[in-house]
Amino acid sequence: MIKRFLVIVAILSTALTAAQENIASPYSYYGIGLTNFKGTVENRAMGGLSIFSDSIHLNLRNPASYGRLRLTTYSLGASHERTTLKSDEAESEAKISSLDYLGIGIPVGNNLGFGLGLVPYTSVGYRVLDVNEEVASRLNGRGGMNKVFLSAGYQFNKNFSVGVDANYNFGNFQNRRVVVREDIQYGTRDIRRSDIQGFNFNFGLDYQAMLSDNLRLHVAGTYAPEVNLSSENFRELATVAFIPTGEAIVEARNLDVADTEFALPGQFTLGGGIGEPRKWFIGGEYNSIGKSSFLLNNSDDAEYMDAAQYRVGGYYIPRYNSFTSYLGRVVYRGGFRYEETGLQLNNQSIDEFGISFGVGLPVGAQFSNLNLGIEYGQRGTTDSGLIQENFFKVSIGLSLNDKWFERRRFN
Repeated sequence: MIKRFLVIVAILSTALTAAQENIASPYSYYGIGLTNFKGTVENRAMGGLSIFSDSIHLNLRNPASYGRLRLTTYSLGASHERTTLKSDEAESEAKISSLDYLGIGIPVGNNLGFGLGLVPYTSVGYRVLDVNEEVASRLNGRGGMNKVFLSAGYQFNKNFSVGVDANYNFGNFQNRRVVVREDIQYGTRDIRRSDIQGFNFNFGLDYQAMLSDNLRLHVAGTYAPEVNLSSENFRELATVAFIPTGEAIVEARNLDVADTEFALPGQFTLGGGIGEPRKWFIGGEYNSIGKSSFLLNNSDDAEYMDAAQYRVGGYYIPRYNSFTSYLGRVVYRGGFRYEETGLQLNNQSIDEFGISFGVGLPVGAQFSNLNLGIEYGQRGTTDSGLIQENFFKVSIGLSLNDKWFERRRFN
């Protein structure tokens, strides 16, 4: 089974590198794209909280959670997003469907667990057409950075566990600009591509303790130090003619572009919450991300500052062990998030917020469930000639449980 899972991860890694485009935002033009949410549908439906961990669900954002797993857990998630992009002068829509994560968690004994999976980490996806009296330009971008992760978590006692993620980052970013000038027969095409790779680590801790017979305290944190990733760069300039089926190259040449390194910012998360086990939970967390040092597309009107994220959310289960009411065993989730992305354009901070809801529907044997979530959010502003994005996302995820390494009773 684990061999088959590794094959699936390898195939999906290749597919993501070649073709994934899971965002439609002009703000992904800058830096290494917009950061995707690294978490499950269950996390997203609670405003993105990463502090809650239990024994039957994966928590992709805190490796310490693997020390609490008691069943082998497969987790898969996908989403469909519809975005309305609005400026002072025009409005348009975009639709994107994407794979959000694939992971497996494997407990070994009563206090050790491992995880393996794939997560798209950043995304680039935009199409911009700019036309004036003398010049028309079309700018397209696609790509992103993905993470293949190997995680381990260890539970020292019933209260405290620690863990670490080892992430291999890979992917590419491609930006394509075509410019046509009035009274000039041919156009100019400029293609720039960066292929990136490198490793980074994420460390986590999780503390849970009963405050009373029915009330449990949760405190959790993660820390990922800043690391340097390598970028192999490519640039092609071409003269093109326009034909009914697209563009025909008249002349093209590759330019010598130096390979570079850039710093993947460090970040840390700290949060806490309280709840009644298998009944309800509410919590909040703060995430701080260092300034990005990598502007993929240099721009005089763009700069990166330190970023921050604030999240509040929780869940409620009417009666987890009900035999007569299916709805009583459904998990109801909700949350809110606010994010300072760190990107500043025309002296305007590009911020984002989202409000989310979801349900966890019990399916099959063990503790497997189908998780559904919706989120409405907004990114950017129409001030200073910028674009405001209103998005609505529907997510679906599977969390399937099984028991491995069970000792045989009979030979």
